[in-house]
Amino acid sequence: MSLILVLNCGSSSLKFALLEPSNPSTVLSGLAEKLFEDEPRLIVTDGEGKQAGPLPGQGHALAMRGILEALRSRGLLEQVSSVGHRVVHGGERFRQATRITPEVVAQIEACVPLAPLHNPANLEGIRGAMEAFPGLPHVAVFDTAFHQTMPPHAYRYALPEVLYREHGVRRYGFHGTSHQYVTRRAAELLGIPLEHSAFVSAHLGNGCSITAVKGGRSVDTSMGLTPLEGLVMGTRSGDVDPGIHAFLAENLGLSLREVTEVLNKGSGLLGLSGLSNDVRELERAAAEGHTGAGLALEVFCYRLAKYVAAMCVPLGRLDALIFTGGIGENSSLVREKVLGQLGILGFRLEPEQNARTVRGQAGPITAEGSPLALVVPTNEELMIAWETQALLA
Repeated sequence: MSLILVLNCGSSSLKFALLEPSNPSTVLSGLAEKLFEDEPRLIVTDGEGKQAGPLPGQGHALAMRGILEALRSRGLLEQVSSVGHRVVHGGERFRQATRITPEVVAQIEACVPLAPLHNPANLEGIRGAMEAFPGLPHVAVFDTAFHQTMPPHAYRYALPEVLYREHGVRRYGFHGTSHQYVTRRAAELLGIPLEHSAFVSAHLGNGCSITAVKGGRSVDTSMGLTPLEGLVMGTRSGDVDPGIHAFLAENLGLSLREVTEVLNKGSGLLGLSGLSNDVRELERAAAEGHTGAGLALEVFCYRLAKYVAAMCVPLGRLDALIFTGGIGENSSLVREKVLGQLGILGFRLEPEQNARTVRGQAGPITAEGSPLALVVPTNEELMIAWETQALLA
């Protein structure tokens, strides 16, 4: 059996999945977490459930050693045929999955100023895996690549031309592998050709984005130069007046770095509620009368509904609104609140079906005669494996 190892390297974690993409099935998956804390550990999920154990030390290199040992102990190491890597930002250089060479590594490094929190960690994972698997092909799959089909009127900011031409200041978009996977899957579920489809895809997790996908190609999306633009998220503000930076600097004495930190890590659901960035906790608290939790959910859903309507503009028509990601797949309350504000588009919820569609289930949640909204569980690891397999074939 020929298996593909998919790696998703974060700043303090390393997720992995070992997949047989033609089947498709996940043979083994896991998470190396707390990589720079006192007790880093590896959690592995296989056919017998989850097992957790300590890593021999801190950092991504030792996390890779732990993953190698997990594969070796199960007799799977020799079955790995290639490695697919999630890379957050490929700028305008990368429009599709790309086999990793020293030149490609250098180009990913050149994109670090566009994603200073993500690309360095992705590079750590690439270097560690290439050392661990020196004889195998390695493929980079970019979050931004799917959105490289956006037209200039969708990706350009109304800023001086020199900022785009010399510094790459434009909208790039993220969560590309998720939006690509769920729209492909939705076309299959609905029995329509992907090339003739029109979907609005809402990926809702701790990070949130929404994309208009026409004929299988991204034509607009909510995230921009960085993952901060767009929807309200777990700890990110989403869209704000750019003048907020100067206002906070002048009135609170914050540096540019400190303002950016507030917008990325102290805002969103957490900032509005003053309680948590976890929608499950906010729903429980709101039901018990917590004002901040209730407000956070209302703002989150209102802003999302506005973006759904906006994303219909580049499509011209709508085959389905797709909810995916941890919140999109599991929060029936969020879906209810969003669709309740989209009566202008004719949406009407089917409450019982909406309540039943949770925990990895796919299916429609709207009433007969309504435009279609459905839940489609995402599988970014499988999409990366497919992209890796297709490139190497």
